[in-house]
Amino acid sequence: MKRLLLIVLLVCSVGLRAGNTEHNPQQELDVREFILEHLADSYEWHIVSWGDTHITLPLPVIVFSKFTGWHIFSSSAFHDHPVYYGLSIATEGKYKGKIVEVRGDGRQHRPLDLSITKVVFSIFLNSFLLIVIIMLVARSYRKTGIAPRRGFAGMMEMFVMNVVDEVIKPCVGVDYKRYVPYLLTVFFFIFFNNLMGLVPFIPGGANVTGNIAVTFVLAIFTFLIVNASGTREYWREIFWPDVPLWLKIPVPLMPAIELVGMFTKPFALMIRLFANILAGHSIVLGLTSLIFITVKLGPVMNAEMTVLSVIFSVFIDVVELLVAYIQAYVFTMLSAVFIGLARVKPHQEDAH
Repeated sequence: MKRLLLIVLLVCSVGLRAGNTEHNPQQELDVREFILEHLADSYEWHIVSWGDTHITLPLPVIVFSKFTGWHIFSSSAFHDHPVYYGLSIATEGKYKGKIVEVRGDGRQHRPLDLSITKVVFSIFLNSFLLIVIIMLVARSYRKTGIAPRRGFAGMMEMFVMNVVDEVIKPCVGVDYKRYVPYLLTVFFFIFFNNLMGLVPFIPGGANVTGNIAVTFVLAIFTFLIVNASGTREYWREIFWPDVPLWLKIPVPLMPAIELVGMFTKPFALMIRLFANILAGHSIVLGLTSLIFITVKLGPVMNAEMTVLSVIFSVFIDVVELLVAYIQAYVFTMLSAVFIGLARVKPHQEDAH
């Protein structure tokens, strides 16, 4: 697990770090910066550091400046040239960690940034790996036919049948089959990326589902499918709900509430997934930082806090394995519920 390996490396370096702190009292761990650095996206994939040597995987930078046009180059160019073609990575301000262009007036201008960042690269790579896994399972079914499975194929079948039978079918209703491909894709995408976020090395380690841009896109997909699937009765209940007339005319109070509710549903999906994954990562990193924070309290206290930090971090890591599944399950279930609500039939049909 990512945090367990990180903790082991940190524990091994405590003595060295403590010695450095004694000689350089100004070099203290900035916990906030430490956590944000590990959670943030970047233009390169840091693999390992050994002393002053940092091994990273540079990623493609693709930006369009309205002043100088298109620029495509490797992010390693910023190592030798902090300012490259007038572009640099901001170290402070609202664009911190992002590529900016500084003009003659000294102001930072944000170009159109289509770069393959760590999160984007991880999405591409994890999606490819997930497709390969699904295709291998499907291939085994084509060879031997439909029969009870064991091993990895049986485990995948268990996940698929559980989501379809326990979530999609009861939540969506009779025409659930047309939504199975999307909902299963969402479930496995979130679940697989959550698991890969716990892996300590490439292709894992990226904070994909803890990035609000990713959860925003997933929520938008659900929002579009829900409203594209809405029946006439669904839209009638939004713009002309079955409530007393004075709640609709002259002030459309209930239609306004229903309309706002239509947008709060995907917003809740986005925030729930983002916040839960981000919180889990932050807690583990915060516990890990206790190893460095307690260095100045002496070797005895530092050793005790190191043991406690490792124990609690491993416990949270195990919990995160469960959370990885639960968050994928909840996102899929709520998406299915929203689709089912949009497929509401007229009351006359329900009576028959």
